[in-house]
Amino acid sequence: MGPILVGFAPPDSPYGSGHRGIDIAAPLGSEVLAVADGAVSFAGPVGGRRFVTIDHGDGVRSTVSFVEDLRVRTGDVVVAGQVVAVSGTGHVDTGVPHVHFGVRIGDTYVDPLAYLAPPDVSSFIRLAPCCPAP
Repeated sequence: MGPILVGFAPPDSPYGSGHRGIDIAAPLGSEVLAVADGAVSFAGPVGGRRFVTIDHGDGVRSTVSFVEDLRVRTGDVVVAGQVVAVSGTGHVDTGVPHVHFGVRIGDTYVDPLAYLAPPDVSSFIRLAPCCPAP
């Protein structure tokens, strides 16, 4: 996962303006993974761009959009970490390639950061001795 380019900004009303997800920078062609187990409830174009929505049960659905090369179809069962698409260019008004990721509970959009695993920092941690050996 790359840096977040645009954060979550819930709309004031169901049809109001806002940003109903987050935009995550991703080089073109990066693998886009399912965040949790579920069933693909939609995989296809909307307004000429490709989307994948996964129903995770209990009213929770996640959507990735502005993706290319769909790897799943509507009705497929997926597991967490499974590749569902590859990244595309993102919103047309942004110069940085990215994936839009949103989460809904029922019809309410929620902050999707709560549904992403924390990044693995183990490759960045280096332990150094703190004191001379006795």
